[in-house]
Amino acid sequence: MRATYKGVLLAESDDTIVVEGNHYFPRESLISERFSESELHTNCPWKGVASYLNVEIEGEQNKDAAWYYPETKPIADKIKGRVAFWRGVIVE
Repeated sequence: MRATYKGVLLAESDDTIVVEGNHYFPRESLISERFSESELHTNCPWKGVASYLNVEIEGEQNKDAAWYYPETKPIADKIKGRVAFWRGVIVE
């Protein structure tokens, strides 16, 4: 699987986990210089508290375009620390 934004590669892995239709990539598969931490956090009743990442490409920021769960509730342990995408990021 590959995650791209405006044709630029963000992550690539053959080890994604699909939950609720979203591919969760291993954190180490991300091209780290294309991301910055966001201040946004949201709560999922069964997964836990999500943290977000901004996508940074050529001076443009796609705010909160990726999310991950640094800690999960036990039922969601398989996605702990993995990253999923939205807001225009194409995963295919």
